Amino acid sequence: MKDILPKGSKKLLNAWAFYDWANSVYSLVINSAIFPLFYAAISVEAFEKGNVPDMLKGVNNESIIIVTTAIAFLIVSIISPILSGIADYSGQKKRFLQFFCYLGAFSCIGLAAFSFDYLWISLIIYMLALIGFWGSLVFYNSYLPDIAFPEQQDAISSKGFSLGYLGSVLLLAFCLCMTVFGLYPESGEILGLDAVQMSFILVGIWWMSFAQYTYKYLPLGTKKDRSEVKNIFTNGFQELKKIWSNLSENKQMKRYLGAFFIYSMAVQTVMLVATYFGTEEVKWDKNGATFGLIMSIMLIQFVAILGAWLASLLSRKLGNIKTLIIINILWALICVYGYFVVTPLQFYITAGFVGLVMGSIQSLSRSTYSKMIPEGNLDTASYFSFYDVAEKIGIVIGMLIFAIVGEISGSMREPILFLIVFFITGIILLIRVPRLQK
Repeated sequence: MKDILPKGSKKLLNAWAFYDWANSVYSLVINSAIFPLFYAAISVEAFEKGNVPDMLKGVNNESIIIVTTAIAFLIVSIISPILSGIADYSGQKKRFLQFFCYLGAFSCIGLAAFSFDYLWISLIIYMLALIGFWGSLVFYNSYLPDIAFPEQQDAISSKGFSLGYLGSVLLLAFCLCMTVFGLYPESGEILGLDAVQMSFILVGIWWMSFAQYTYKYLPLGTKKDRSEVKNIFTNGFQELKKIWSNLSENKQMKRYLGAFFIYSMAVQTVMLVATYFGTEEVKWDKNGATFGLIMSIMLIQFVAILGAWLASLLSRKLGNIKTLIIINILWALICVYGYFVVTPLQFYITAGFVGLVMGSIQSLSRSTYSKMIPEGNLDTASYFSFYDVAEKIGIVIGMLIFAIVGEISGSMREPILFLIVFFITGIILLIRVPRLQK
């Protein structure tokens, strides 16, 4: 039996952060880059040929994937309290992390078979990949207060995101070489798979393989007293109810979660629809959309590394809450500018600024919440389940609003106005959060 590394150990912290390197390829290749472009191309072709289920023929092609994404997030928000409660009381947190990792990775491999010929099955595979990714993050994030002391959490959270951005860019660059620059057999296929399909398979393999380093060093989990549990399956919801009750005594966390719910709704919606916006609203040169969009996404990833580092540095100077307020102001300004984006150059400028604030707001939001959890508390998975449920419900609302307004207006620009309102509201709520004491 291997020795358990002590809390705050450099090796343990690095192993935890390395999971970002492993799983972020899903976020970039599937969520942001190649899959959205692949879906846009095959969905347009399917609608032109009438190869679409009758009930969907009057629907915008992008709305199908946006609503599917919202449904998947709703599922995650329902199951994560159940599973996090089981994880906390069984002491098997790592096993749940592994399960969702493998579910997501194998589903990514399954996306190689995505087709409008069997759309419902394809959409289920897409949903399972998303559930695997976000489900694993519930347990991954909940490890942060277990493995790092409060003074270490901003830096290691930032390091995790930076590793994720770097690793995902490396795989995306390789996939780009296969799909755009001809680093693939002239026949265009290996084992009957084209370069895009092979990219999805590589995401699954990368995710599973590099996650093994994290699993080698992370502790299994902390087992709680089972005598306190009446029903292990409803225990997660009871834990959420208990945490909700505790918020009345923790004004700092209560106000922060309210602000996080609002601004995260806008942040995640931007990240999830950005590529679809680029394909629909930006006037690219002929055949330049694919290359331009992928280049802008790679720009976002590289700048996000700088953003995560700057957030950690700025938070030490100004404090977490003030830094988050500044970042939200920048997000609101970006959305204002984004509403008027038409040319590729304008889209690249927007992408650069999005990268800067994307890396900073994600890493700092996670570590800020972690610091608010009472030190030594054994319910870390439940606390982060509460955090993730708030985030996922916000995403569901944000995506549905975006889809509905987009359907009514016939454009993806008008929904941006709602995102600006969310960021402004988030700023106002953050101003009301008491200063962090640790």
